[in-house]
Amino acid sequence: MTHENEITEPVDLCLAGGRLNPAAVGWSRRPLHRANLRGWGRNKRWEYWGVVTPTHVVGLVASSLDYAGVHSLYVLDRTTKVEIDRGAVVPLARGTTFPPVSGAGAVRARGGGLSIDIDQEAAGTTIRASAPGLEVDLVVPLPAGHESLGVVVPWSTRRFQYTVKDLGRPVRGTLRIDQVRHAVAEADSFAVLDHGRGRWPYAVRWNWAAGSGPGRAIQLGGRWTDGTGSTENGVFVDGRLHKIGDELRWAYDRADWLRPWRIDGERVAVRFHPFHEKVSRTNFGVLANETHQCFGHFTGWAAADDGERIDLDGLVGWAEEARNRW
Repeated sequence: MTHENEITEPVDLCLAGGRLNPAAVGWSRRPLHRANLRGWGRNKRWEYWGVVTPTHVVGLVASSLDYAGVHSLYVLDRTTKVEIDRGAVVPLARGTTFPPVSGAGAVRARGGGLSIDIDQEAAGTTIRASAPGLEVDLVVPLPAGHESLGVVVPWSTRRFQYTVKDLGRPVRGTLRIDQVRHAVAEADSFAVLDHGRGRWPYAVRWNWAAGSGPGRAIQLGGRWTDGTGSTENGVFVDGRLHKIGDELRWAYDRADWLRPWRIDGERVAVRFHPFHEKVSRTNFGVLANETHQCFGHFTGWAAADDGERIDLDGLVGWAEEARNRW
């Protein structure tokens, strides 16, 4: 178990010279960090929104790796398993805009016929994105009292990452595929945010799992945080975060990604049952990635702060392994 500091007041991620601010290391229940990154070449900034409806899965990425912007819009038809994946790699991340604080300000990304516009205000977020054959127009309200998990992961004073994982958000709007309109209804759809700002090592591997359902959500991570003293694990009950300080054990079959996954710790006993695998690979020499993201359902439990076992059966979302050279 880790013993992490809970941050309750706004704080700068970096000192004036660009190194990690020691006062920023810890976790928070709402976005409190200002990502005042300096320098060039190792900075990573991204917004990932994943949306699950009864009929579709939507994934949207706007990112800057300093020397490239890597953006994408992905849609899976859950019935037919047909995927549509539109992406763009933009030299020097031209045309991208990212605010320093999660949940406030505008995100913009353009390239290769893909456009992404994310506008964040106190009441919630609007997401508009378009690519050939695809159009997304969504509203993600922020319920009163809803909590997220913000964590600073310190590899060193020069290499560090701030992440916000915001799960189980209600979402409504429309998805258009080849001009066919599909409604997204708050009653049975959920949105998840992965907000990232930091200065990364060149090569890294991570695991991430996120599941949402009525009144409950589970956020689990691994590998990239091991040994840092920080974790990005938590269970949400009626919008309230219960932070979990376990370094978790992940077990899955890299020869058959659709076999059940096991994720275990002192306060976690989760099984993930995939129904679809999304594979992403890029190789541009210095920049390379391989991600296996599986969509599916969760079973098992996670313990709340008072020890109560929260039933996770039926939550829907994803689990993934990513390997990056960037």
